[in-house]
Amino acid sequence: MSPLIRMRLAGFLRGGRMLPPAIAVLVVLGVIYGGGASPAAVAYGYSAAALFPVLAWQTKLLLDTEPDVQRRLARVAVGARTEATAGLLAAAVLALVVCALAMGAPWLFNGIDTTKALGPGVALGVLAHLLAVPPAIAVGALASRAVTRGVRNGVAVLVTAAVLVVVLGLQGSVAPWLVPPVMATARALSGRELPGAPALALLTGWAALWCAAALLGYAQLRRSRS
Repeated sequence: MSPLIRMRLAGFLRGGRMLPPAIAVLVVLGVIYGGGASPAAVAYGYSAAALFPVLAWQTKLLLDTEPDVQRRLARVAVGARTEATAGLLAAAVLALVVCALAMGAPWLFNGIDTTKALGPGVALGVLAHLLAVPPAIAVGALASRAVTRGVRNGVAVLVTAAVLVVVLGLQGSVAPWLVPPVMATARALSGRELPGAPALALLTGWAALWCAAALLGYAQLRRSRS
């Protein structure tokens, strides 16, 4: 599996497909931290939420780097489950690198207020990004060419998911559980008091269940369209 992961990462990076999402990340971080210093929990909470659609897009681009014929050959060579898992793991590695850079970027521009609960804020920021990564990968996988069979359908999935995350993630929405808790996490970290263990456990379980359902759907679609 490791050679397959390295091959997909190399193809994504060397083929230049990394440039559009990298530019988008720079724009997002510039907008978030350009207004001055904010408490770490607040800044990182909204950073994770803003990066969600970018990470989903990045995942789609990574999974679409490999030609269809080469992907089918890999499925035959290593098995369908291993081939699909390798793609998701490659996307996870890339997303974690982006999140690490995103968390380090505000320190270069004095974007973090170091006088307000710095340690807990940074820890919660790490959690916020970790809760955003799996749902973003799941959405990107569902938008990949192996599932949607075309660029237009894939873009439609990405845009629809991004809009629903914002609309259904608003406080007081009818069915917030239909989307991952990206906005809910950002709101929790921007409150007057930092969330406690029960609230964090609820957000973590919510994200885990949503990702499990989304990835199960991805596996079923891959199996039916292989």
